[in-house]
Amino acid sequence: MSSSTVELTKDNFDEIVSGSGFVLIDFWASWCGPCRQFAPVYEAAAERHGDLVFAKVDTEAQAELAAAFDIRSIPTLMIVRDNIAVFAQPGALPEAALEDVIRQARGLDMDEVRASVAEEQAKAGQPAAQGEGQPSGE
Repeated sequence: MSSSTVELTKDNFDEIVSGSGFVLIDFWASWCGPCRQFAPVYEAAAERHGDLVFAKVDTEAQAELAAAFDIRSIPTLMIVRDNIAVFAQPGALPEAALEDVIRQARGLDMDEVRASVAEEQAKAGQPAAQGEGQPSGE
């Protein structure tokens, strides 16, 4: 791992992701061939975009983090802006596709994204209220 990428663990995840406005996260494992192919593409993008945080999660060493994000296939690239996951896709992206995803994520209107997330949460919150306020049976 180069100096342009950060290793995320369950111990530093919140601090790094919450403290940065724009974080790319590569979920990977050392035994994964596509992960090893994607690594130099990801490192090169990290060098080109010094204003963004490029992080890596070793899914073997950080199984809890991988489970928390429901990572089922690696490599998976996730982009978090303002603590909202705005992109998540499994598969090793070629350089041009990675640059396009970064460009699109940079161009997002985060006020619109936040409004959309709030709307989705409100929709989900109304019917999902079952079980709230009911005794747990303990």
